[in-house]
Amino acid sequence: MTTVCVAGGTGQVGREVVRLALDAGLDVTVLSRRPPSGASPVHRDGARYFQADVTTSAGLAEALQGADVVIDCLEGQFGKARRKFADGGARLLAAATVAGVRKAVLLSIINCDQSSAAFYVSKADKERVYALSSLETVVVRATQFHSLVTAVFQAGSKVRLIPVFKGARFQTISPANVASELLAEALREPSEERHRRRTIGGPDIRSMRELAEIWRKASGRAGLLVEVPLPGEMGRYLRKGLNLVPSQRTGTDTFESWLAKREDSL
Repeated sequence: MTTVCVAGGTGQVGREVVRLALDAGLDVTVLSRRPPSGASPVHRDGARYFQADVTTSAGLAEALQGADVVIDCLEGQFGKARRKFADGGARLLAAATVAGVRKAVLLSIINCDQSSAAFYVSKADKERVYALSSLETVVVRATQFHSLVTAVFQAGSKVRLIPVFKGARFQTISPANVASELLAEALREPSEERHRRRTIGGPDIRSMRELAEIWRKASGRAGLLVEVPLPGEMGRYLRKGLNLVPSQRTGTDTFESWLAKREDSL
């Protein structure tokens, strides 16, 4: 039986990987700085949880013992986790090599190497770490999640003003669809190409205004749609369409269908 270790298996994509891997009958371990209790909604019966920290290597050896493949869904969005994101990747890969892991799969962001935004830079730095590993590695770059734009709409609706970034279009994808692709890459037969990268996107490309109208109708929330410019590096990234990949409409879960399953996003 294949053993899959999911790093960051309690995050929004990681827990979907855990669910899918268990459904497929795989042996699943999860490493997290804060493993969930059995009563937690993110805990999955059948998975084995280990406390581990990629910024210090504490607990990595135990979590990776016996694993055939590691899927890295760690997020590192803020503070120390972001500053040490690439270094944490190096520590994880080093521990995986010692443990005899044969492949590592990394979740990343579309065109992260074409943005100077701090979070995107940390992703690109980590990709370069993976490209230098002695393990076979696959980097899966995804477009933004449905939950990203939803969070913006939810925040604005609290003051009845729903922001719509001027000139921004999105090809949002569901975490479950991303998880499915990560797991598929993890289970794929060994490749002659030691380090591969692919980009996946959601099924539809829509303006942010269209997405806001869909969300407002589904949620029943009152709020005026207000078009605002998004300055800085993220504004440039979105206006240039660097968040889109029209030729790779991998996801099947549309924004509408995802919202229908997610009461907490309304």
